[in-house]
Amino acid sequence: MQEEFLLERMIRGKTEEEQRIELMQTIMDTKEKLKIAISNFEYAEDELIDYYIYQMKANQAKLDYLIKLAKSKGIALNRINELKMRTYRKNNMAV
Repeated sequence: MQEEFLLERMIRGKTEEEQRIELMQTIMDTKEKLKIAISNFEYAEDELIDYYIYQMKANQAKLDYLIKLAKSKGIALNRINELKMRTYRKNNMAV
């Protein structure tokens, strides 16, 4: 199943902290993809309407799964953690 593959890819050979960071980054990426799909849907015409509906549903399902996974691991999903992750990303990309 796709979810099992995603989870296995996220945890293989990683420390608990690395897993937490990757999960939070994946949640943030998925939120951004959902936001983009919604924005594109608002301006879509004809055949693209169905495409963006699919994109919204797919990203929402993935986000629901990731949030459920984060909660089961006791990871707080809040603005403070999101800002920390953005700072972490920025610092690690600069290296």
